[in-house]
This record gives sequence, structure tokens and C-alpha cells, in this order.
Amino acid sequence: MTLWPRSLFGRLMLLLVAVVALVVVTTALLFGHERSALIARQFNDTKLVEVRALRAALEAIDPARDRDALDRLERDYHVHIVPEEERPHIGLTVHGAAMRDLEERLREGLGAPTEVRIAPRRHALFVHLMARSQGYWIGFALPPPPHESVPTRALTWALVIAALLLVAAFAFARYLARPLRELKLAVDKVGHGEAPPVLPESGTSEIAAVNRGFNAMLTSLRQSERDRALLLAGVSHDLRTPLARLRLGIELHDDDAATHAGMVADIEEMDRIIGQFLDFARDVPAGSGDPIDVAAAVAAAVERYRGAGRDVACTSTTPAMARIQPASVSRIVANLVDNALAYGAPPVEVSTRTDNDRVVIDVADRGPGIATADVERLKQPFTRAGVARSREDGAPGAGLGLAIVERIARLHGGRLDLLERDGGGTVARVTLTRASPAFTDEPRTPD
Repeated sequence: MTLWPRSLFGRLMLLLVAVVALVVVTTALLFGHERSALIARQFNDTKLVEVRALRAALEAIDPARDRDALDRLERDYHVHIVPEEERPHIGLTVHGAAMRDLEERLREGLGAPTEVRIAPRRHALFVHLMARSQGYWIGFALPPPPHESVPTRALTWALVIAALLLVAAFAFARYLARPLRELKLAVDKVGHGEAPPVLPESGTSEIAAVNRGFNAMLTSLRQSERDRALLLAGVSHDLRTPLARLRLGIELHDDDAATHAGMVADIEEMDRIIGQFLDFARDVPAGSGDPIDVAAAVAAAVERYRGAGRDVACTSTTPAMARIQPASVSRIVANLVDNALAYGAPPVEVSTRTDNDRVVIDVADRGPGIATADVERLKQPFTRAGVARSREDGAPGAGLGLAIVERIARLHGGRLDLLERDGGGTVARVTLTRASPAFTDEPRTPD
């Protein structure tokens, strides 16, 4: 598992979030640094003004004779004044950059003898100055340390701006990734045999160029489909006309009965192959409209075989709703049953059931079965079974029956599986997407 997203939208969003976070952190650090520098300058300027005023007041009095004046200065300026003769040394030498800056500032404004000391126990700042040739230690109370480095108002605004930037980043990432998302959906539809809408050829130059190329490819594919359908329809039409004349000629001449039957069988086989070509070339409508009862459609298709005397049984009783055309269900059943009768062995059993969100159609025979290695190969067009599973009459067939079924199932969100049957034989299983119960209140029977 990796934290790096695989989608373009996820990577753009992660990049923009990282940029926003970097901007917010950098802004907060710069703000804190500038705020600390501003507070330090303000503190230094204030202390310089206060010390100058105190020195002027001390020069105007004689503390040795007027001790009350000294006490009054302490009360008025909220300081503690200690004559140097009473205490030559006080506090500790400063080491911090801020205190050194204060000391330099006071020396520039008051003169060289000025000195700054810190008394940690008293939590006080002492400044040494000279007044009337007498030294004094002026003690100022240090301000309490702030509980937070960034004011609440500034933090609130920073969070609001970060939230707005993240929303803008999310919208921008979706805007950039939307054309690729539409292209991906269109490619998926082409992969499932559906016809996607034409993509817009606007937006950025790269996206417009990609969409333009995709639309050109889509137009070419549609033209190829039309040409293929037209070609197969023309070939089928041209072949069926002489076949009809050949059948008529056979019926009008009294030849050998065996030869007559063989020729009729060949004509019917050719007609069936042509029909498979037409089915494969014909557009298969994907599931749309109202759902139908697949079980009823399967039963109707099997009944035509039973009416013709074929050994085919149907066990579909429970309704199974799916969005599919009745003609598509008939094609599925006809191709699978014909395949089972031609390449397998009777009896052929057809059943329909539901499995969670799927509709399952099973066509089972008692033939020799299909090798596992041949399953996927037999789903391809124009592919025929091997010797182990061949037609009893030796006719090659067109190799399109299973391909037609697989194509119809895929277009309806399902698949075709060829499975081994217990006791011998093959089960051709088609799964379709089951219709939602919300659409199955009034089931429509197949036409």
C-alpha cells in the first residue's frame, strides 16, 4: 500500500495541498519572527524613553538628602532604584540577542557606561546609568512570557485562508482532471462495444488535441462497423439468391433421394452460416428500457425446439428480470442450444435462475466436454472445436455461435462461461445484470 495516489486528480490535489501547507507554515513563521522583532523594538524604544526620563529626574534631585523624592520616582515609574554605592553588582550578564540589542540601544542613547543585567529570581531587568556623577541600578519588571506565539485572531484568519485555498485547489484539480475522466469513460464504452458521445474539442490545447484524435478514431470505427455490416449483408444477400434457385432446382428434379437429401442439408447449413454472419454483423442493442422476464423469454425460445421434436428441456419457472431485448435472449438460447445439439449430445437442459444481482442462463449437454485450454479460444469469432468435440455430421460450421453469445452478454454487463458438467458434458453459462427491484413491479413479457 502506497500513500502516493495513482490518479491524476489525487496527485494534483496532493500537490496543491502541499503547496498550500508550505505557504501557510512559511507565512506563520515569518509572521512570528516579524512580530517578535517588532515587540523587541517597541520594548527597547519604551525602555530608552523611560530611562532617559529617570536620568533627567535623578539629575534634578539629590537622593542623599531627599530620599522621599527617590521613593516618589519609584512609584511614578513603577521601577526599583538602587544606588550603586549600596550595591555595586546586581543580576547576571545578558547573553540573549534581544537583550544585547537592548543594551546597544541604551548605550547609543545614554552613553558608554550603560549596562544591562538580568535578575532571574526577581524576574526583573536592571539598567545601570550615571546621573550627577553617581551610578544607579534601575530595575524594570520583565513582562510575562506570552502563552501563545501567534495571536488567536491571526491564527483564525490563517485557518480560514487555508480552508479557502484548499477548496479552490480541490475545484481546480477537478477542473483539470474532468476531461481525462470523460475520456476514460468514453474509452470504457468503446471497450464494451457501446457508442460513446463525441468528446468536446475545447479546453487546454493538449486535451483538445487528445479529444480530437479520439473523435477521429471513433468516427473511423463507426465507419468500419457500417462498412462491415454492409459488406456482410451484401454477401449474404448475393449468396442466398443462388441458394434459393438451387433449392428450387432440386425440388423440381427427381434425383436420387440420398443425393437430394444431402444437397438440401448442405443448403440449409449454408443458410444457417449466412444467418450467423448476419447476427454477428448486426448491432446488438444494450440493455435499456423496461426490464423483461428472461425466464419467460428463454422458455419461449426452448418451446420452438420442443415443437420441432428436439430433445431440449426447460426448467425456468421463477421470474428473472433483466434489461435486455427479447430478440437478444432468443439469439443467446438459439446459439447455445444449436451448439449443444451439434457438438454435444442430448438431452439438452436449459434453466434460468437469479443469483444475488445476476441472472444466470445455463444450457447443459451430455457431450464429450471442452478442454480447459480451449475455453477462451472457442469464444473468439471463426473458431471451431477440436476433434474431441465436433459435429456428428462432420460439417465445419462458421465458428460464430459462441462469439455472438459472448458479445451479447458483454454488452449487457455479463459474461459467457463454459464449464464442466457433473457426470460428463458441458454447461454454457450466461450471466446478465439483474434489474433493480424498483423496476420489476410490472414485468413485461417478451413479444
